[in-house]
Amino acid sequence: MATTAPPVASRAAAPAPKTTRRPGGPVNWVRRHVVQIVAGLVLLYMFLPIFVVVQFSFNRQIGKDNYTWHGFSLKPWTSVCSSGLCGPLGLSFKIGILATILSTILGTLVAFSLSRYRFAGRSSANLLIFLPMATPEVVMGSSLLTLFVNLTFIPQGFWTITIAHVMFCLSFVVVTVKARIAGLDSRLEEAAMDLYADERTTFLKITFPLVLPGIVAAALLAFSLSFDDYIVTAFNAGQAQTFPLWVYGENLRGLPAQANVVGSAMFFLALLFVVAGRFAGRRRVTT
Repeated sequence: MATTAPPVASRAAAPAPKTTRRPGGPVNWVRRHVVQIVAGLVLLYMFLPIFVVVQFSFNRQIGKDNYTWHGFSLKPWTSVCSSGLCGPLGLSFKIGILATILSTILGTLVAFSLSRYRFAGRSSANLLIFLPMATPEVVMGSSLLTLFVNLTFIPQGFWTITIAHVMFCLSFVVVTVKARIAGLDSRLEEAAMDLYADERTTFLKITFPLVLPGIVAAALLAFSLSFDDYIVTAFNAGQAQTFPLWVYGENLRGLPAQANVVGSAMFFLALLFVVAGRFAGRRRVTT
């Protein structure tokens, strides 16, 4: 016996698929990109003063006025030493380099000792490391001035500034290098020792290359802090005049465009270091 097909009217109609496309419009676009927008505004806020410094380093200065744009000129870049800038600038470079070397060596040793060894007073030492970072610079500068005045065999000038800079740069170096050491994978050192490498070879071939980026970052940070410091330097400089002291004194009469030239050059130099570091790291990963 033949069967008949059910009528078409009795078949249930399949539901139409729902679309999940979000409605358009500027409000939804802002909602989807709110993180990128906030990040861009923060970066603009951070770099806006730097853009002004770079712009006014090319300003055609009229008299002592470098706060009004008078037109483009390369004269500030070609006559950097004409305003008496090179003497204080050279002194700041000498103090910054020496303070960076001393604080990086001492801070790296302290970071390794606090990270790799257990000894009495270790927790107290960790606490004391943060005190120079938390102490106001006015208090630190006046306290160091009192110390150097009572130590009559150290005249105020180059060496008192260097000692003071090493003192507050040391904490930043210790914290930076210590964070790098804490992020190391101890299995790499254990694998090297399993392959019959002694402690010295393991340190030179494994540990030190891995910690080196943190040491370089700490050294750059120490140099920036030393080169830029004004408050502690003003208390302990005596008759010496560093670049920040020179800028402060000239600003009372009218800051020359050459100061913006130095600021722009330092920015471009730091940017070059960052780009070179990123390029070297990417190249090392690809190879």
